[in-house]
Amino acid sequence: MPASAAAEDFLAEPHIATLTTLRPDGSPHVVAVRFTWDARAGLARVLTVDTTRKARNLTAGPGGRAALCQAVGFRWVTLEGSATVHDAPERVTEGVRRYTARYGTPPPAPPGRVVIEISVDRFTRLNLP
Repeated sequence: MPASAAAEDFLAEPHIATLTTLRPDGSPHVVAVRFTWDARAGLARVLTVDTTRKARNLTAGPGGRAALCQAVGFRWVTLEGSATVHDAPERVTEGVRRYTARYGTPPPAPPGRVVIEISVDRFTRLNLP
């Protein structure tokens, strides 16, 4: 993944990001989320519930794309790629583990929890060497 050390450090900071997915009619759905970045695997993960618009957008169009953008002041990083929704316990557990490590507390555990995995193939940034 073509990320500089500064960009990786920025992505390790416990900020939120916007997640953009496409509705079935093609219009963008943008929502603030907490997420994790696994540079080694090239995966961004977002925990959510299977009934949310973001999860439904991705399950309605398998192989769909998503973009996460973390912005703080005039620094930002966007992670973009193919996104899938998983309910497999081992994938959700890994998402929970990484979320807890990043944000310092475990996420809520509502019924229907799933993990969105974005296989990042496009990485853009501004004001991060």
